[in-house]
Amino acid sequence: MGLVYANILLFNPVKTELNPIDTRCLVDIGSTYLVIPEHVATQLQLAPLETREATTVDGKSHSVPYVGPLKVTFENRSCFVGAIVMGNEVLLGAVPIEDMDLVVQPKLLKLSVNPESPNIPRGSVK
Repeated sequence: MGLVYANILLFNPVKTELNPIDTRCLVDIGSTYLVIPEHVATQLQLAPLETREATTVDGKSHSVPYVGPLKVTFENRSCFVGAIVMGNEVLLGAVPIEDMDLVVQPKLLKLSVNPESPNIPRGSVK
């Protein structure tokens, strides 16, 4: 299986005068959070809310800024989340993927809207 990438829009919903950032992101269901590089946080004028601990694939723990809120849009879906700031690319983790009811198609190397609920996201609350 190869890497899955998708195009998403990132907005600062508090500062609506700022233009959104249209970015290509790595889709990673093994990651919990939305991850953004520092330059994206700067462009969207996102201030740190707190510090979180993030464990990277090499097993190392890092104290990283947690910023927000952000509005994430993919196709006809959107969600509001926080993000950790680290690395040099945008990474779409499990929380926003689940919130927008998206599915990863590994065979096609594609992120898509859940075909079982094509018009609005759905999720479990029980």
